[in-house]
Amino acid sequence: MRALVTGAKGFVGIHLVEHLRASGDDVIESSTDITERERMAAHVAEHSPEVIYHLAAQADVGGSWAAPIPTLRVNIEGTVNVLDAAVAAGVRRVLAVTSADIYGPVEETDLPLDESQPVRPVSPYGASKASADIMCLAAGLAHGIEVVRARSFNHLGPGQTDKFVASAIASRIVDNERSGEAAVRVGNLAARRDFTDVRDAVRAYRLLMTHGQAGDVYHVCSGTDRALRELADELISMATSEMQLVADPELFRPVDLKVLRGDYSKINAATGWSPEIDIHTTLCDLLEFWRSHPEGVRTPEIV
Repeated sequence: MRALVTGAKGFVGIHLVEHLRASGDDVIESSTDITERERMAAHVAEHSPEVIYHLAAQADVGGSWAAPIPTLRVNIEGTVNVLDAAVAAGVRRVLAVTSADIYGPVEETDLPLDESQPVRPVSPYGASKASADIMCLAAGLAHGIEVVRARSFNHLGPGQTDKFVASAIASRIVDNERSGEAAVRVGNLAARRDFTDVRDAVRAYRLLMTHGQAGDVYHVCSGTDRALRELADELISMATSEMQLVADPELFRPVDLKVLRGDYSKINAATGWSPEIDIHTTLCDLLEFWRSHPEGVRTPEIV
């Protein structure tokens, strides 16, 4: 397949591009600003991809509270621009990655969440992704383009920026290993999330591109929820010196969901996909990434 990837230089995009090329695809790594409508249309028309993987987004949930308007613009307007560019250029199929954050607060009795769960976002990020999800559905109904939506739960792995909790803790542990400090600052560790290794997630995206039903939506998740404290404790246990977790009020979000856990049976039935990389391996690889990158990782704001 000739595939164009938006957000190709971001955390997930880098892994996706590598996976697509390893699978024999011809990949165009798009760096065009998705909020620039005319440039996006010209870019897609110039490269004439068969399919588009739409990953580009403002992906920082906590940061969306400080910058709600840019978040809405990138995630909603940018998605519309990509979809319209695809329609105009005759692109056959689009895979759009949205987020399980659109579900908002849920009860234990709702778990595991399937794709029919009502949408109740409680952050600017969640609201923007819910709107983008709806626009993807609308584009397929209005224009006949094949659009598949992947609602991804939390993913992590080597190369993730320190704007995300597990990677942030890993980076602070490595900083302490170098400085001799013992305190590792953390936010709310009681929240429970469904984590998938990014390398498993990108496998899911390609399988959905080739086997997903147009117009449909699929969860990409592990089916297991873990408290953030569990991840933090495991990372601390792998440190080369004694460290302690210390709560920092500045790292707490205005609103934080208690728990998210998904059901991946639908994508499994459609494609055969299931997660393969265990959480211990993921955390080991994440910590080793930070140890081998003393300057950290600088991926674009739109990832």
